[in-house]
Amino acid sequence: MSRSTLAWLSPTVFIVASLVLWEGAVRIFAIPPFFLPAPTAVAEAFVRFSGAIWRESMVTLTTTLIGFALAIVFGLALGLLVGWSRAIYAGLYPLMIGFNAVPKVAVVPILVLWFGLGAVPAVLTAFLISFFPIVVNVATGLATTEPELEDILKVLGASKFDIIRKVGIPRALPYFFASLKVAITLAFVGSVISESVASNHGIGNLMLQAQAQFQVPLIFAGLVVLAVEGIAMYALMAWLEARMTGWAHRGGSSRP
Repeated sequence: MSRSTLAWLSPTVFIVASLVLWEGAVRIFAIPPFFLPAPTAVAEAFVRFSGAIWRESMVTLTTTLIGFALAIVFGLALGLLVGWSRAIYAGLYPLMIGFNAVPKVAVVPILVLWFGLGAVPAVLTAFLISFFPIVVNVATGLATTEPELEDILKVLGASKFDIIRKVGIPRALPYFFASLKVAITLAFVGSVISESVASNHGIGNLMLQAQAQFQVPLIFAGLVVLAVEGIAMYALMAWLEARMTGWAHRGGSSRP
């Protein structure tokens, strides 16, 4: 069996084995469904509430992607600004660290006060929680440009803009695409947090309603949906990273 085939089969085998062990443990130890439902009970919840699960999962995915897109645009812009100058870096970076240290669940009530219940607080929470990794990674990528190289390029007549455009940005691209894998998972966290507190739609709200009705299998079904969506988006970001920055890795290639 080749390594590539083994790499594809290993996750499937592990997941199936984990589900079998989970099912067996629930049945052997007679664990009540309200404490830990069996995988078969979770599957039944998927079938029973398939319409609601699909509808609310699309709401969560939409708000997450919108917030993530905003984080990319503003995070990339601010990262370039912070990485442009050491003075700007020294002035803004402590403020960004302080803002990132604030738990985003504490910001949700303020967003509700400003924008009301609904999708807007979820989008903004996803944006706020996924914004910081992009800024930091882009600024770090720009900061990897050696001062000696900058001095040589300036002697040769290159402007600061030329150095950033032709040296800094290409060096920051691997950091930027790597940060997207972290940011997209955090965006899901932000959306679900806001939906649990300040929305009547989304997987977070569906799980909250299921908790109130002691529908524990439905809660686990919501967790599975979030895991699948998160893995899918993470895989997409990883594919983009390999596609766009293969040149930055040993033996890598950005060609198809």
